[in-house]
Amino acid sequence: MVTLEPVAVGNHIMLGVEVKLPKTTLLTISTDKGYIMCGALDVGLLNERLADRGIIAGRAVGVRTLEQLLAAPLESVTFEAEKLGIVPGMIGSEALLRML
Repeated sequence: MVTLEPVAVGNHIMLGVEVKLPKTTLLTISTDKGYIMCGALDVGLLNERLADRGIIAGRAVGVRTLEQLLAAPLESVTFEAEKLGIVPGMIGSEALLRML
């Protein structure tokens, strides 16, 4: 099952997506510029093989809900996210605000 829902961060509404799969759930919250995602995101792949796309993204591990994704510290971020001041350890909601 796929669920789309609005996620409020400050005065901004972002898109939350939850994909229920066998034994796991994929989570992402996105802006028009970038997104944060659960541990399924492969930041290394985005930085190396898809570098030409300039993807702005961050990864949080150990989260099971969109609320947890907003509150969790990012474990890793893409090079393009770093250019916006997004760094590992920054919480998800802070990173999303920098992606506006």
